[in-house]
Amino acid sequence: MLNFLQRIGKALMLPIATLPAAALLQRLGQDDLFDIPFMASAGAALFDNLALLFAIGVAVGLSKDGNGAAGLAGVIGFFVLQEGTAAINENVDMGFLGGIISGIIAGLLYNRFHDIKLPNWLGFFGGRRFVPIVTAGTMVLLAGIFGYVWPPVQGFIDSIGQWIINAGALGVGVYGFLNRLLIPIGLHHVLNSLVWFEFGSFEGATGDLNRFFAGDPSAGIFMAGMFPIMMFGLPAACFAMIAAAKPEKRAQVSGLLGGLALTSFLTGITEPIEFSFMFISPLLYVVHALLTAASMVIANLAGTLHGFGFSAGAFDYFLNFNLATKPLLLAGLGIIFAIIYFIVFYAMIKGLDLKTPGREDDGEEAVVHEGDDKYNAMAKEYVAAIGGYDNIQSIDNCVTRLRLQMYDMDKVDENRLKRNGAKGVMKVSNTNLQIIVGTDVEFVADAMRNNQRDGTETNTAQLTLSSPLKGTILPLDQVNDEAFASGTLGKGTAVVPESGNLYAPSAGTVSTVFPTKHAYGITTGDGHEILLHIGLNTVELNGEFYTAHVHQGEEVQEGQLLAEFDEKRIREAGYDITTPIIITNADDKLDVISSREASIQPGDVLLTIQSS
Repeated sequence: MLNFLQRIGKALMLPIATLPAAALLQRLGQDDLFDIPFMASAGAALFDNLALLFAIGVAVGLSKDGNGAAGLAGVIGFFVLQEGTAAINENVDMGFLGGIISGIIAGLLYNRFHDIKLPNWLGFFGGRRFVPIVTAGTMVLLAGIFGYVWPPVQGFIDSIGQWIINAGALGVGVYGFLNRLLIPIGLHHVLNSLVWFEFGSFEGATGDLNRFFAGDPSAGIFMAGMFPIMMFGLPAACFAMIAAAKPEKRAQVSGLLGGLALTSFLTGITEPIEFSFMFISPLLYVVHALLTAASMVIANLAGTLHGFGFSAGAFDYFLNFNLATKPLLLAGLGIIFAIIYFIVFYAMIKGLDLKTPGREDDGEEAVVHEGDDKYNAMAKEYVAAIGGYDNIQSIDNCVTRLRLQMYDMDKVDENRLKRNGAKGVMKVSNTNLQIIVGTDVEFVADAMRNNQRDGTETNTAQLTLSSPLKGTILPLDQVNDEAFASGTLGKGTAVVPESGNLYAPSAGTVSTVFPTKHAYGITTGDGHEILLHIGLNTVELNGEFYTAHVHQGEEVQEGQLLAEFDEKRIREAGYDITTPIIITNADDKLDVISSREASIQPGDVLLTIQSS
């Protein structure tokens, strides 16, 4: 569940990335700035259609390959849900949450059905074209449900939001504290989305951020208190860490921490700073969360209101200055919090002997990567520190973090990652690894992907085979057939099928179709010979319960349907349905590595083939 919520949090960042453009257009077009009405209207249009943008962005963000078909499905899902619920109850308007729900459903359905194969007479509607269709059907059902159940649900959500708003200083203080505490696990985006886009209503606009730009005189209470922390407090924490660094290392860390301080002041991006001390001293991080809550409370009691399109940095502070209430007082509070942060951080770092940047023991010094090849060097070090590309299932990133799916988390060397620029390392689960890099994370992620494609890393995978079946993976040595289990017939793995469709694990040529239709051979373009044997000893069935969809010599694409079989009746006939998938010509110089997942879907990576 945590991993799923993190995926949603990451997906939310894509539509949220449109907000700076919306806020910039809307503000610059106002009569107190450039007085350009069409520019203001353009920005307002983005805010007015925020729910639709979330449906698109979340769907694309959750899709496994970021394909636009997922975004189209999100749009269709949102329209069906919105109009369907309104037809049942005209008072139902799911708004922002309707957009998120539509995006989630569309993204998940895309991952499940984007490569689906349909009968020839329906072939045009297969693959990605099927996703909008199945999304529309699914959302019709959900619209029928939400049309009746959503009013009390929305009433409950509104009551929570109104309670938090009416709680005044207490409400914003709790929000500020939780906002910081949820950063380590990446769930602050989920909390922020509810507060900024859902809670409260003003002339059709919902959420603290939306209402602020719509002119609500009571909006901005959940944003104002962030400015003193992000513009002043955390930059001062950086200067405290510089002052507390060892004299011989102070010059080295000044450039690093000074850059992080400037980034926080200008843009409000704070994660690289927070991760530099978060795991070194959880106590110091809790103090930081409490100071954030204190800033929120004081700003609220002082009657200050302010808002941002991206984050609480100087850009948003000055851009929205004329919309704010007592903005100069916020700057004054910021100076006070800067002093508090410097004193608290310096005292705790020195008093607790915390190993913040510049205070590491000898042998733990950070490696400084510079020059045009900086990101390539970091990428190579990161890959080596996490066990090589063989240990990586997927590479992704958000604003400041590398988000990796791993095979073996025990191979991850956290110290080496931190010595090479990582601000922090999060092992979210036994497969989910997050490396906090900073705002230039995308360059590191791109370098990692490029190196993997170019084969510059030793022992890089040469070929991956997707799963031809839905089912449960069974190691080859556990197959109840000595010829397969001993490896006599080749290297590979087995799948215990849960459905009766067999798909091509790779593009290639069908080299063999057994007359009994229970086994198929495919030769890839690289010369690897793959045998797919449906069941054990099933040659005795003489083709009963099997239907072949290819013939010998036919060229096939990855994911193409090879055969259908009635796995239930095969079992009832007394046969083991376990299906070995092996490389019959794999010699000692070829490693065939099976996925470490327990269950698998067609299209998921099943085997990786590489030279030793």
